[in-house]
Amino acid sequence: MNATINQQILLASRTEAEPTVDNFRLVETPLAELEDGQVRVRHHYLSLDPYMRGRMNEGRSYAQPQPLGEVMIGGTVGEVAASRNPYFAVGDAVVGMGGWQLYQTVDAKQRGALQKVDTSQVPLPAYLGAVGMPGVTAWYGLTQIIAPQAGETVVVSAASGAVGGAVGQLAKARGARVVGLAGGPEKCAYVSGELGFDACIDYRQHPDLKSLSAALKAACPNGIDGHFENVGGLILDAVMLRANAFSRIAFCGMIAGYNGEPIPMQNPSLILVNRMKLQGFIVSEHMALWPQALKELAEAVASGRLKYRESIAEGLAGAPQAFLGLLKGRNFGKQLVKLV
Repeated sequence: MNATINQQILLASRTEAEPTVDNFRLVETPLAELEDGQVRVRHHYLSLDPYMRGRMNEGRSYAQPQPLGEVMIGGTVGEVAASRNPYFAVGDAVVGMGGWQLYQTVDAKQRGALQKVDTSQVPLPAYLGAVGMPGVTAWYGLTQIIAPQAGETVVVSAASGAVGGAVGQLAKARGARVVGLAGGPEKCAYVSGELGFDACIDYRQHPDLKSLSAALKAACPNGIDGHFENVGGLILDAVMLRANAFSRIAFCGMIAGYNGEPIPMQNPSLILVNRMKLQGFIVSEHMALWPQALKELAEAVASGRLKYRESIAEGLAGAPQAFLGLLKGRNFGKQLVKLV
């Protein structure tokens, strides 16, 4: 790869329906000479995350839409390839929001634009997953909204994913009984075996509310005290039917509606009947708590207590297809793209 040329994937068009690879465009652009204070990062891994689907839309959301014709947003880890900033040296391992491209040129004087990371105990890709934004998302929703007490039951949707898997393990460490929902026997075996959840329900085996609610009743004989929601729709309705008084739901994602599908709630009266707390959150709005979360997550990964799995696509050109697979649940654990 010529170090004077960058490869980038841009958002070429928007879609209100299911996205396709035609919504993205791969381009090559020249790399300019570094200016004083700037750092050039060679990306090793790109993070693919469900929030990117919402950014592709033009409608109102919690974040600005991804601009057309610009590099797709995304978290990255890599190493400093060139530096004209005294704080960063060539070879430093760093994490940032470098986007869907091979190189990022950063004005490193901007606070928080680039962070050095220690790879002696935590592998570099983990800073995009268990010790990155997904891990902090899990930590925040669990500790600040669900706040489980020992002996309570916590349910997690998309339990085999980067966020859901961390939620369940963090809840187990706090003495909760944890039940996951995942798609397919392989994912459920991983959730209850490798990750140590008390039970995992294969939602594909329960295509209607009556069946899924019955499965939750069997797995949660004492009801549900906390729920971490990544999906919405049928799963949320089934959880609502099993929820205890004063239960708490942390809304992290609603992937059931990412392509514009309506996702009504069947029994909203249960919120009042059970005096429930339902709270949505965006983890980037709580930066003051990130150091506390990252400390616990890094220690848990380094010691082997916090387990995780990665799906790795090869090469920048494969990012759109891997992203579309993520939206359909084809990934297993954290979805990354290897760029070196």
